[in-house]
Amino acid sequence: MEERLQKDQVKHFKFKELKVYCSTEWLADNKKKYRQVFDRYETAFVYAELSFYNKLFDLDSWEAEIMLKCFSIHRGKKEMCSLQFSRKIHKSDNIIYIREGWGNKKEGSFWKKGTYYWEAWIEGNKVGTKYFYIEDTGQSIDPTYNPYLEVQSLKLYEGPYDDVSEDDRKYFMVFGEDETRYIYVDAIFKNVHFQSNWECEIFVKFFNGAKELKGQVVRLVHVKKDEEDVRITAGWGSNIKNSWKGGTYSVEIVFMDHLLASVQFEVDEEFVEGNPNISLPNQASPLILLPDEHANLTFEEVMTKLDNLIGLENVKTQIRNHAQYIQFLQLRKERGFEEKEEVNVHSVFIGNPGTGKTTVAQMMGLLYKKMGLLSKGHIHNVDRVDLIGEYIGQTAPKVREALEKARGGVLFIDEAYSLARSNDDSKDFGREVIELLVKEMSNGPGDLAIIVAGYPKEMKYFLDSNPGLKSRFKVNLEFGDYLPQELSKIADYACQEKKVILTPEAKLKIDEMITEAYRNRDRTFGNARYVHDIIEKAKLNLALRIMAQEDPYQVSDNDLEVIHLGDVEKIQSDKIKPRPLIPVDEQLLETSLKELEHLIGMENIKNEIHELVNIVKYYRNTGKDVLNSFYLHTVFIGNPGTGKTTVARILAKIYKALGILERGHMIETDRQGLVAGFVGQTAIKTAEKIEDSLGGVLFIDEAYSLTMRSSMGGDFGNEAIQTILKRMEDHRGEFFVFVAGYPENMEAFLKANPGLKSRFDKILKFDDYPPDQLIQISEGMLAEHQLELAINARNYLFEYFKHIYNRRDKYFGNARTARSMVLESIRQQNLRLSSRKRASKNDHIISLDDVKKITHKDEEQIFNKKRIGYSK
Repeated sequence: MEERLQKDQVKHFKFKELKVYCSTEWLADNKKKYRQVFDRYETAFVYAELSFYNKLFDLDSWEAEIMLKCFSIHRGKKEMCSLQFSRKIHKSDNIIYIREGWGNKKEGSFWKKGTYYWEAWIEGNKVGTKYFYIEDTGQSIDPTYNPYLEVQSLKLYEGPYDDVSEDDRKYFMVFGEDETRYIYVDAIFKNVHFQSNWECEIFVKFFNGAKELKGQVVRLVHVKKDEEDVRITAGWGSNIKNSWKGGTYSVEIVFMDHLLASVQFEVDEEFVEGNPNISLPNQASPLILLPDEHANLTFEEVMTKLDNLIGLENVKTQIRNHAQYIQFLQLRKERGFEEKEEVNVHSVFIGNPGTGKTTVAQMMGLLYKKMGLLSKGHIHNVDRVDLIGEYIGQTAPKVREALEKARGGVLFIDEAYSLARSNDDSKDFGREVIELLVKEMSNGPGDLAIIVAGYPKEMKYFLDSNPGLKSRFKVNLEFGDYLPQELSKIADYACQEKKVILTPEAKLKIDEMITEAYRNRDRTFGNARYVHDIIEKAKLNLALRIMAQEDPYQVSDNDLEVIHLGDVEKIQSDKIKPRPLIPVDEQLLETSLKELEHLIGMENIKNEIHELVNIVKYYRNTGKDVLNSFYLHTVFIGNPGTGKTTVARILAKIYKALGILERGHMIETDRQGLVAGFVGQTAIKTAEKIEDSLGGVLFIDEAYSLTMRSSMGGDFGNEAIQTILKRMEDHRGEFFVFVAGYPENMEAFLKANPGLKSRFDKILKFDDYPPDQLIQISEGMLAEHQLELAINARNYLFEYFKHIYNRRDKYFGNARTARSMVLESIRQQNLRLSSRKRASKNDHIISLDDVKKITHKDEEQIFNKKRIGYSK
């Protein structure tokens, strides 16, 4: 303890703070524009500001050793930079500021979307860590359009330091001077960037009438994919009343250094309820924004809104029947009938992405509220990450927090099946979540509807994972994929939402794209999301076309809203990634083909590869597109030890030499490397392997095991196959997939999925090595050790190979057997020579005795195996 105190005493500093910024602009009081969330296209350098107190202030100057490190968190920790330097600390400086940055002067060129953090060290002591986030919507923020957020509502209310519950809030436009403590902003934003999860950092700044900053509150919110709204509350003031003096004040909402909205309010003698005028940067005059358009709707009006949804006819019918049954039970209760069970409002939604599950969940929350079953009717979206803790004891508090946030409305759990891992998982915190949900639905406080959603097969497994789970859900809704004609109507609706108009030619083209996507769909098909994405991209192309004109500010209003055929066609052309024009590497090609020729046997394989090389060279010489003419994904069929992996590596080098693969490397994996313990993570694990193999080959050994169902339940291998098939299409020509395995099993593998056989247009069959080739292989291996077989040993080994070749089955080891024979014969020879006192000129010879000892030993293992039964 004393030693530690002594060490602390010699420190000349005391850590103050570590902040992050990207703007070099100076503010008052030696400050910068500190924040944690940055847009990729507005970011050049990201700076760290380290501040600490000089404990030798006014006493002595000294030299400080400083180190600032920046890390990226993406598939593990990766160091972006390490800045080490000495800094002279003058005795006249009380607080020291160190500012250093990393990046590139060209905005958008260095930093990519992701999570990062700065780490600060002083005198070898780690003193602080500060996280920051780079977000990317594909376009930067401009004065007329924010690709992240739209302001939906801004209201003000008064309360104490620990806030006011939503039900107890009263909204004012004028606040009473004598009674006001904290003034809170209740802000709701529309999530425009709903395609992915992202971090939202909102600055709420309070100013007095002289535009002096009275206070600032920062809210950092994790926004989830498909979350429709972002809501924050932030207040400034004091728990002591009369801390606000009479006058005019304003609040500004700032996001990524861009003003989103501002609102003025008064502090006067009396409170005046109401909603203040809101000024938006792109609006000439203030306006009033109000939230919750459904608040004053009647039950029938909510049902009408549900009926107006495109498609989902079976879902609508089931919901209406469910609602009418609840009304029937309520009528019976009013008449004095007793019901043994409470009305069940918990549901299972089954369907692919973009089929309207979240929208319908919102509608059901409203319906339940109108029927008096829920007090608020709001929806709280969560997934596995929001419910499961990293360590023992963390999961239950997270689940309880989610339940309380949803209380009064709907707890919507997307991809709920990810909570049910395989039964042999010892670290299964998901099971704890399920048990807590069952407990809540059985005897919880109520005022809550739990809706779980996901893919059909996986949701069945989820519901079977706990004996009491399935019985708690009385409503099961199946959301089918939208039909092409329904998706076409959704496209019309998306145009209305985005205030654009399609020309007849553009509309026809979009309908063609929708039909083609529908025909080729798999369970990852985006449905309505796919359509909204098309319209969004077409609008972006419209914008680029207009802004490329000589004087875009002179175009008509009609030109600003009409999407032409070319704007839609550009969406498809943007998908076609230009291929690098890599010339044929004749030297590498010659070396690779020589390596192939040096392999013993497999003449049929060599001929097929030579034919392939000739075809590819012909296509390249004549200007034809090789990659769109052939898939070049290959099936390797053969027993163990027949050279499949060796030939696959050579073939990857040949493709590199021909210029059809950029890198020509080979990533080798099997089922274990692709399949995770629970559904949802398999796709991620497989995608990472594919990402690693881009520019080269993904070699999957024993690929047939992906079509075999796990003994623990759950078709996890099929999820890997679906991911591989989609990436083979999305990244056509960017990588090749080689699959290998036994003949019978690989035939079953190719038949297991309709898309597999059509993707693999080349099959290489590897025959077992006959005895004469096994002898050649053995002699080649011995030559690598400067050894050779005696003639009688060679003859004996040849007869032995004939013997095992004639008795072979599908597990025959081929070259692996030859290798084990060679290694064992070398060991026997070494044992023999070790007993001799002198070296001999024949020490490089493997004798007959050396070989006999192995074969006799091997035959004993073959013919004298222990058998089940009674010994005599």
